[in-house]
Amino acid sequence: MSELTRIPAPDGVAPATAYTHVVMGTGRFVAVSGQLALDEDGKLVGEGDAAAQARQVFENLRRCLASADATFDDVVKLTYFVTDMAHMPTIREARAAHIPDDRLPAASAVQVAALVRPEFLMEIEAFAVVGGYNA
Repeated sequence: MSELTRIPAPDGVAPATAYTHVVMGTGRFVAVSGQLALDEDGKLVGEGDAAAQARQVFENLRRCLASADATFDDVVKLTYFVTDMAHMPTIREARAAHIPDDRLPAASAVQVAALVRPEFLMEIEAFAVVGGYNA
């Protein structure tokens, strides 16, 4: 696990709500492609159900991070692509099962007209820093 420094409110910037403005660390960089609500067989989980899709997406992120010897503790940035911003509270609930409020990464949320298939409600990508030390 990387030692990360979080700056939730840099001077002159409004405090962050449900994310951290700046996360710094040194070590090995890990980029995880946007994950969708697909199970290990490539089948959609939770058609029309944002909560079920969010849980599956975070499980997929967890598995991808683990494949790189990383955990959610190493995540410095999440990017959310959602078809409806109304899904964000549900996504935050799923995230809370993996990332406590005192370890929130930097984040961006973007509403999109559509994802690769119309049944997907969200896609989430992650960036992590593993190992190293605080500079």
